[in-house]
Amino acid sequence: MGKRSRQRQKNQTTGRDDRDNAGWGAGYADIVKENKLFEHYYKEQGLVPGGEFEQFMDAMREPLPATIRITGYKSHAKEILHCLKEKYFKDIQEVEIDGQKIEAPQSLSWYPDEQAWHTNMSRKIIRKSPLLEKFHQFLVSETESGNISRQEAVSMIPPLLLKIESHHKILDMCAAPGSKTAQLIEMLHSDMDVPFPEGFVIANDVDNKRCYLLVHQAKRLNSPCIMVVNHDASCIPTLKIDLDGKKDILFYDRILCDVPCSGDGTLRKNIDVWKKWTTSNSLHLHGLQLRIAVRGVEQLAVGGRMVYSTCSLNPIEDEAVIAALLEKSEGALELADGSADLPGLKWMPGVTSWKLMTKEGQWYSDWSAVPTSRHTQIRPTMFPPTDPEKLASMHLERCMRILPHHQNTGGFFVAVLVKKAPMPWNKRYPKLRKDISSSSAAQTEGSPVASTPADTPCIPESAVEDGEAPEGKVDKEAEEETTQGASLAQETTAKQDGACGPPASKKMRLFGYKEDPFVFLTEEDPVFTTIQSFYDLSPSFPKLNVLTRTHDGKKRHLYMVSKELRNVLINNSERMKVINTGVKVWSRNSDGEEFGCAFRLAQEGIYTLQPYIRSRIIRVSVEDIKVLLTQENPFLSKLQDDAHAQAKKMVMGSIVLKYIPNPNNPAEPQCPIQLCGWRGKTSIRAFVPRNERFHYLRLLGVEVFRDKQGTGGEKGRDGDKNGKEEEEDAVEKDAEEEGAVENETKLDSENGEENRSSEPKNQAGD
Repeated sequence: MGKRSRQRQKNQTTGRDDRDNAGWGAGYADIVKENKLFEHYYKEQGLVPGGEFEQFMDAMREPLPATIRITGYKSHAKEILHCLKEKYFKDIQEVEIDGQKIEAPQSLSWYPDEQAWHTNMSRKIIRKSPLLEKFHQFLVSETESGNISRQEAVSMIPPLLLKIESHHKILDMCAAPGSKTAQLIEMLHSDMDVPFPEGFVIANDVDNKRCYLLVHQAKRLNSPCIMVVNHDASCIPTLKIDLDGKKDILFYDRILCDVPCSGDGTLRKNIDVWKKWTTSNSLHLHGLQLRIAVRGVEQLAVGGRMVYSTCSLNPIEDEAVIAALLEKSEGALELADGSADLPGLKWMPGVTSWKLMTKEGQWYSDWSAVPTSRHTQIRPTMFPPTDPEKLASMHLERCMRILPHHQNTGGFFVAVLVKKAPMPWNKRYPKLRKDISSSSAAQTEGSPVASTPADTPCIPESAVEDGEAPEGKVDKEAEEETTQGASLAQETTAKQDGACGPPASKKMRLFGYKEDPFVFLTEEDPVFTTIQSFYDLSPSFPKLNVLTRTHDGKKRHLYMVSKELRNVLINNSERMKVINTGVKVWSRNSDGEEFGCAFRLAQEGIYTLQPYIRSRIIRVSVEDIKVLLTQENPFLSKLQDDAHAQAKKMVMGSIVLKYIPNPNNPAEPQCPIQLCGWRGKTSIRAFVPRNERFHYLRLLGVEVFRDKQGTGGEKGRDGDKNGKEEEEDAVEKDAEEEGAVENETKLDSENGEENRSSEPKNQAGD
């Protein structure tokens, strides 16, 4: 299995999960898209409607359409959609390749507000047309800046079925690479006027390296409400929170349980599955999937929703897991009917009967027929319930299976579970076990929140109340799954890079990279003294939400998290391995003291921080932004009169450049734009990463392209060049007067991510 997994990784783009990221063309050598065992297995299971099996197999052999989803928050997403439809999609309709017109991208009918689109254009076709190449550059640039995600259509379904609201506490159990996580974050921030929603997302993955990919994806959205943690999902620790001065258990309102699977629904894209598919994959994964699902519902709040999903069509990984979970719950869980939630989506109801086939091709329809010698590989939970009345009460038909030929997608399975009561092994209101509650006291203000893993038993959390034994019997069947499944859980539960396949046999690194501690600042911290006066922070500014990642020396970066995530962090120092949290709001300016403040604003956190800033703000127009984003170091006089007058009154240093939309002028962007900048002695400049710079220019109607040398350029609608893209090196004139800023293009180990900021080396340059 390890050799196969390594070969799979060689064949695919590093760091890409094929379920979530649809490519623009196949990167495989010619693979024969035939597997007689696969065809025989699914014919016998009867999952495909009568007379449609050939269509099903034909669709499986066709390349998967590339799909994109517009990310970001609502007003910005609307502007990107407007740009796509009015600029690129209209132009594409006029393109002809080899005498044939290109099919324009189509919106996914079931995704809300036209925010998701699919296209059949391949890399080969894109290269044949300069216009299509510009469209491709647009997609790549907007993806890098976090405004578009290239994500498979069926992968977008689970977050929609969770019905996220801004106050929900959300757990994403197997989150990497993070496309679904990004959807969850977007839904939390549906109202851009609320910088700190009450809810949050805790995104977990068992693979330490993939956690950093997850960080990269999530950080594009610049949210203070996301935390990335590194745990085995099947025994992810129970967390504590401080509720009205008392310690309480954190139960989640929503849980996404997108488990590792055999991935045979990804055959259209993950082409090497054709030659590697076998029925043993599902047998090995069933126990692990069930344990993860059990752990999920234990941590779900009563009244909450958990979505279980796989990119496998196999009932052993799908309905069998759901049926076993419902049976264990003894009525505490209920399958919800999601048929009305995604109008326009075609799907097949879940099945109530299925069979099991061994690797050798032997079929079993019932546990009683399985010989004793097979009991370590085949478990009773893999079969449908034998009691017809119990089976009917489960309503397995409410599960949703998406078949590729129905809507030109990948294959997928999803089920929505609602928790009606505590789980039977937690009949009383669960309390933390004594060994847990005594091991980790709440941290005091200004103390570090450690980022090291704790030994967490992989058993259901038993209810312990006042020293009494738990009421009800702890169901241990989930721990007694197949021997191979148990070893898989201890080795790794990671979804493999580039595929959703069986976990590799290589043991995971339990500790991974060493993470710096999270240290919250106190309200009296001297760092706030100059920040408070320089930026005139409002009294409501939540100082206690500010943290740094170091004990020693000067604070280099300051981050902010929401109040609720802070609560989680300070109460679980020994329980979690936190990889990353918070959004950067200030960075140290090495010579900034002479201007009144040692910290400059960071673009990543400007939308979070700006509502609390009452000075250092310059109101700018569309024309001002064009100047600031297309010229390296414009003189103050290049600004229009209003902005020029504001800038002249301001002392040198970090500033906010703020554009407020005018509803009476629909030709201009109708979303707020906030940029970090620097007011120099005689000049002004915007400190914005390159792709974000491109993004804002496009919103303003400036066509952005890259020439053959790969450098950036902008062209106005009249065809005149408006300036040259600012690269890493900036003009160094007057550097001594205005101070230098470190170039942050190296790996930012403090924050667990690769920081590719294009902020120039020097802030000066009059």
